[in-house]
Amino acid sequence: MSLSDSDRSEIAAACRSAVAEVRRFASGNTTQLSLVILADGTRLVAKQGEPGANLALEGAMLGHLHAEGWPVPAPVLARDDLVVMGHMPGGGGLTATAQAQAAEILAPLHAVPRAGYGFAYDTLIGPLHQPNPPGDDWVAFFRDHRLLHMARAALDEGALDTALMARIERLAERLEELIGPPAPPSLIHGDIWGGNVMAEAGRITGFIDPAIYHADAEIELAFTTLFSTFGEPFFRRYHEIRPIRDGFFEVRRDLYNLYPLLVHVRLFGGGYVGSVASIVRRLVG
Repeated sequence: MSLSDSDRSEIAAACRSAVAEVRRFASGNTTQLSLVILADGTRLVAKQGEPGANLALEGAMLGHLHAEGWPVPAPVLARDDLVVMGHMPGGGGLTATAQAQAAEILAPLHAVPRAGYGFAYDTLIGPLHQPNPPGDDWVAFFRDHRLLHMARAALDEGALDTALMARIERLAERLEELIGPPAPPSLIHGDIWGGNVMAEAGRITGFIDPAIYHADAEIELAFTTLFSTFGEPFFRRYHEIRPIRDGFFEVRRDLYNLYPLLVHVRLFGGGYVGSVASIVRRLVG
């Protein structure tokens, strides 16, 4: 998978500068990343996929976040098989200083009022469909379009057994009690883990690979703990700016992390099933 002459011409036309150099620097199962250097010195990232990769949707999500003031790479070209975006330096660790800065970025963005939960269109988390029907009931949205949606898909694919599915359904019946009164809807990135947070020299340069929708922002905060992306420096500073409700760390963090864990069950299986079962067991016995 490489950029064709027509791809290079399309990038040059969109940016009004010729493509001087292309360096491939990463690849996954379905995508290829390349650094694109223009004649005027601008650096871009080209993400290529097979036809049907739906990279135009990634471009739309990035464009929406960028227009809302989020520090994300601005898309300059988005097609089904190719998205070209600004380059964000990375490679640095998420130091305590960087984590505090991440809180200073995210807390005000989460505080911007939104009309309702869900979104104007469905999005993706990784390669998986993420339904976003608009609504005013966060508990119902999380139950039907996050927890049960992903669990039932995992069951249909054979990644989850019927006994664990039954316990997840029992948990779903208790969500009103476990979640309590939710926060008003916030625009969230939706997939914040270490690989999607760009940092350099102790500073956050931006966030990549979004999975956006409007949510109680606690689901975003929970995700940042799943793979130890952020810790105490982040949460201390976030709480100073936008207080976190009691019960988040005790109950709702693990509850909300069932969603990304079920995503990982579908994509990778293995030990993630055990992690789901452990949380469900703790919450419903």
